[in-house]
Amino acid sequence: MHTPYQQLFGHSADFEVTYRLFSPEEVGRKLPPFQGIRWDFLYEEFPSEGFMIYPEIIDPQTNEIFPCGIPIPQYGIATMWILNSNLRTLHQQRLKAGTRGYFMEGPKKVGVCEVSRILGLHSNPIQ
Repeated sequence: MHTPYQQLFGHSADFEVTYRLFSPEEVGRKLPPFQGIRWDFLYEEFPSEGFMIYPEIIDPQTNEIFPCGIPIPQYGIATMWILNSNLRTLHQQRLKAGTRGYFMEGPKKVGVCEVSRILGLHSNPIQ
């Protein structure tokens, strides 16, 4: 069961991305992912350092959180949540519309994404 991140963290998402998951033929995941997966985020421009910035998949038909229990779509929209608020200033400097990155499982890229809009990045609390 996935607890919505807004409820869990007590603030809004930091930014939004459009994404495409890599297929097994592209050396992506062999098993389909589900809501609540905790991929790390890797900046395309800074490929040597990954960050705990988790996606929450949005259902394009309802604009609500994608339901649990069914695989998430290969293409879509996700809100992104920075877990380490001590790094918020770094991300404020790096993130803007058009910034590209990857969803990571350990050292493996499982999807590509691009920032479509900034949400609470500059107003969410540093805890």
